[in-house]
Amino acid sequence: MKTRSLLRKLAKFYPKRLREPWDYGGFMAGKRKEEIKRVVLLLDLDPISFALAKDFHPDAIFTHHPFFFGPKKKILKEDEEKANLVREIEKENIMVFSYHTNFDAAIYGMNDALAKKLLLEDIHPLVGDSMAFGGHLPQKMEIHEFATYALNKLGSESASLIASSPYVYRVAILGGAGSRSWKMAKEEGYDIFVSGDCPHHVRRDIINAHYNYLDLPHEIERAFMERMKEVLLEIDPSLEIISFDHEKEWEIILKK
Repeated sequence: MKTRSLLRKLAKFYPKRLREPWDYGGFMAGKRKEEIKRVVLLLDLDPISFALAKDFHPDAIFTHHPFFFGPKKKILKEDEEKANLVREIEKENIMVFSYHTNFDAAIYGMNDALAKKLLLEDIHPLVGDSMAFGGHLPQKMEIHEFATYALNKLGSESASLIASSPYVYRVAILGGAGSRSWKMAKEEGYDIFVSGDCPHHVRRDIINAHYNYLDLPHEIERAFMERMKEVLLEIDPSLEIISFDHEKEWEIILKK
């Protein structure tokens, strides 16, 4: 498919206007070929994941997290490893493109995908934070049962739970580092907020508010690869697409 046409169609799913003002995305590095036939999907691009990707000889690599999170020239000047990787990307004649918060907030994006993995019903964005999505479970669940259920559905090995009430039915979720949006979920009547990377002072606020919160690893955002593949194949079924789940969660050590 013509590169220009594919990017234009992806922009309809994940428009730039949905990107947060502080975010970086879009074209990251490499060279734009006239056509794209082979695509690699990654959560992050780094030397480890690029070594896997380049063996597929892709025309494009689409990532969720931006390869450059800040001014490109400044990063290349200060980060020798990134500068070396850019030179290798250009040598391999591959285009790198990132879809971050515009993917998170889209109807066919990250948090819609995570909500569907939880089998939530009546899914829609929160009023106070359009990046977070909410819905209700098929039936009310005991909160610890829900935590285990979420781990299984979202493919994670561990979680941290703040349990302030015994049952949950209405669930809001924001993948990645979205813990600060818990107040919106509470105000909109959700029984629990699911997110990740929760700092200490935010946990204290949640505890003091007697609210339920489930903290899951950032890696649940691997849902990017599955959802993006669905969208790409809807645009062009002839595309050859592979992904690498190279993310590794923290090893949890429990005191005996």
